[in-house]
Amino acid sequence: MKIACIGGGPAGLYFALSMKMRDPRHDITVFERSKAGSSFGWGITFEPRLLQKLYRNDPESARAIEQAAFVWHEQFINIRGERILYDGGRDMYNFNRPDMARLLTARARHLGVRIEYGHEVLSASQLPEADLILAADGANSRIRQANPNFGTDIRVGRDKYIWLGTDKIFDTFTFHFVQSSGGWLWAATYGVGSNLSTFVVQTSPETWTTLGFDTMQPSDSLALLEELFKDQLEGHRLMGQVGEVGNARWLNFRTVSNQRWHDGKVVLAGDSAHTTHFSIGQGTGLAIEDAIALADNVHRCDDLELALESYEQQRRAEIRPAQSKARLSGQWFENLSRYIALEPHQFAVLLHARCSPLLPPLPPRLFYQLQRASQEVVIVRKLRKRHRPVVKRALPSARCQLPERAAVRAPSTRSSRLLCELDVGQHAVVVGLGHSYGAGHAHRGGP
Repeated sequence: MKIACIGGGPAGLYFALSMKMRDPRHDITVFERSKAGSSFGWGITFEPRLLQKLYRNDPESARAIEQAAFVWHEQFINIRGERILYDGGRDMYNFNRPDMARLLTARARHLGVRIEYGHEVLSASQLPEADLILAADGANSRIRQANPNFGTDIRVGRDKYIWLGTDKIFDTFTFHFVQSSGGWLWAATYGVGSNLSTFVVQTSPETWTTLGFDTMQPSDSLALLEELFKDQLEGHRLMGQVGEVGNARWLNFRTVSNQRWHDGKVVLAGDSAHTTHFSIGQGTGLAIEDAIALADNVHRCDDLELALESYEQQRRAEIRPAQSKARLSGQWFENLSRYIALEPHQFAVLLHARCSPLLPPLPPRLFYQLQRASQEVVIVRKLRKRHRPVVKRALPSARCQLPERAAVRAPSTRSSRLLCELDVGQHAVVVGLGHSYGAGHAHRGGP
């Protein structure tokens, strides 16, 4: 096939190399409007599950990606002077986006893909004849905008955000909540390399206007943000895109959806087809999974229309859970005023649970109590199953059973070590678990 890929980001490049992996006879060209080496962006986050998919698809590029990754294991919240661990125990892989683009570019070229930089494509009619055209040119896709048959819907979020970098290295993912004279701002920070970190700031439109960001030049915005987050930055600087202050722009997140993902021989992938709120960190991963699925379906089906229809149905079903999580996560932050008055530990638990559909309709403190109770029930069941043989051996009667009415008394979740006392008749068995309450429960403490 002769294939044209519009957009030299992760989706376009990974689709191109994936097709070449499946059949090196394909004639593939990637058209990128930016100049070579000028890829924009800061952090890209991968879960281990995605890395496993990359290894199955192309072990060579997967190995290079894993070796280049900056890995962190824990997630913290800083609020009102407290540092709270709210998630941990799993690896997350992070990259500087320009580095990822260079890595995928090198792999695609090695496989025989042509890449034309400085070539902006405004409509499919500009392209040479092709059997398949992939529009992977982002949320503001020119190809998609020029074709009303996709039925595009764009919903603009309420909050303002700005995607920055810093030369301070954050070795864990952390949410920093800062109260200013105009209201609350919060930043998500995580390392993406040996000398860079992502620093995404978000705030309500009211706070944004009150602090004067609506009338500031980019350099003034960065200076004020450095002052507001001085305790977190510790003297380090904030940077706009690729180090340019002028590219530091405040935005509103745009949720893009389409009634159709393909029209004729033109197909959408990545942000041109769908966007997911950045607060769940899955946008790039979903785009690469689109590329793999599209390559699989095109390679498997002789009929292009059937291949594109199969791809669309498959990916719509697969991304639905992530889209639901992203919608709820974005809404949680837009309604921060509903939760910000909670005690820090309670706030951390609800931040961790922000993708629950039960959270918006319930009073925050009631949800917290229900969340805590549900975790305690899980612990009781695990203890009954795990320690019933131990209890039997410890008690004088072989017939003694751990009764269903066994009472569990757990100390406050302020402790990072759970001690449960199971009352069994006149006997007591004390069990210590060297881990936390479980998913959804936060813990105070240092790194």
